[in-house]
Order: sequence, then C-alpha cells, then structure tokens
Amino acid sequence: MSKDAPLYAQVERSLVARLGVSLHPGDRLPTEDELIAEFGVSRITVRRAIQNLAARDLVVTRRGRGTFVTSPSFRQPLTALTGFVEDMDAHGLPARARVVSIDEVVAPPEARTALELPLGAMATRIQRVRLAVGRPVSFDDTYLPVDLGRRVAQDDLENEQIFTLLESRHGTPLVEAAYALRASTADAVLADALEVAEGSAIFRVERTSYTLGQRPVDYEVLHYRGDAITFTTRLPRARTPGRGQ
Repeated sequence: MSKDAPLYAQVERSLVARLGVSLHPGDRLPTEDELIAEFGVSRITVRRAIQNLAARDLVVTRRGRGTFVTSPSFRQPLTALTGFVEDMDAHGLPARARVVSIDEVVAPPEARTALELPLGAMATRIQRVRLAVGRPVSFDDTYLPVDLGRRVAQDDLENEQIFTLLESRHGTPLVEAAYALRASTADAVLADALEVAEGSAIFRVERTSYTLGQRPVDYEVLHYRGDAITFTTRLPRARTPGRGQ
C-alpha cells in the first residue's frame, strides 16, 4: 500500500474500489482476520476502515454474521450544476455508464421546447444507465441539438460524461441549468433498466443546461431509483415588506 494516507484510509479506499467489481450488494466482506492478513495491518485499522464504510452507508454489519455490501444510497445537494460522475466522485465512489441507445429522432415537444428548436427539428437522443459501485442508480434520457449531438455520439460515453465532453472537447462551456423534480413510478422499461419492480417509486428530474448567451444545449430526463438518492438544498427566507423581524 502507498504511504500518502493513513492505513485505515488506504484499506477503506481499496475496499471501495472492489464495490461493483468483485463485491456487490448483499455480498459479505472478508472477515477481519482475512483483511488483517491481506493488508498486513492491525485489527484497529481494519475496524476503523469498516466503520468508515458503514458511516457512508456502503456496508452494514450484522452481529454474528459479518459485514455486507449495501445498495448505494446518496444524499445529493442541489447547490451547483454537476454531472453524475462528479457527484459520485464527491462520495469517493466509482461510477460508469452503460449506453442503451444513440440515435437521431424528431425532437419530442418537451425537448424541442427546452432546446428552442423549430417544429420538426432533429435531435440526438442518448439513453444510458448510470451505475455507482456497479449498481444501476439512474436512467438518463439526453437530447442534444443534432450538430452537437453527432460529435458527442462519437465519444466514449461509457467512460466519459457528457458535461465534461461538452466543455473540454466540444467548446461548449456550461454556465447554469434549470431543474424540475417530481415523483413518478417505473414503467416496464425503467424497471428493467434500474433493476426494480414495475411500479416502484422513482425520482424524475428534468434538467436543461445552458451555455454562454443563455443558449440551451442539453436537455435531460433523469430517472433515479427512489431508494438511491435524497436531494438536499438550503434556502434563505424571502423578506417581504412589513413582516416582523
């Protein structure tokens, strides 16, 4: 192991790297004795690493049975425009995408309105399942103006996020986004993609991202597993004339 972090943090980081690769939700972690032998560290170090994983809701310890990997669940603050990979990086978790489809379609009304396209205009549609620690967390339905979408469609969308591609490769800086959030339920397609039962609760997020000059360039409908995410924010109290202090 490297010497750039405390031993417990190195053990913790190594175990996180296995999530979704060799360790999946429901799997039991190696025992304390096995981890001590593998990493050459003390029992206190191993226990500290496991306690940190439990505090991050990545594992749960069941007395007399062992420590088990949990399904991912995250608290996501709505304080800045970020992409899925950036969100997972903030949690110190591996993330990737599985591309379901990429095609050019006549922009549906909601995408046409969001992207300010003329009636009958084409758009590039990209559908992906987003995975954290190997588990489906969201199903993303993305629409891009076709001139931009054709370029993005040539990129490695399983390992690179669209926000980063737009900004670093395609000269399209993102400055802000409009969000709309509501509760919904999974139809057959979403249920299959997210590995939940049909009719399960999901969080539906519509997001339109803008580049310079308030030009909309990315319209997405994000469908999160209802048990996978909690959105948080902090809002100031609006001051109105005549209200007591």
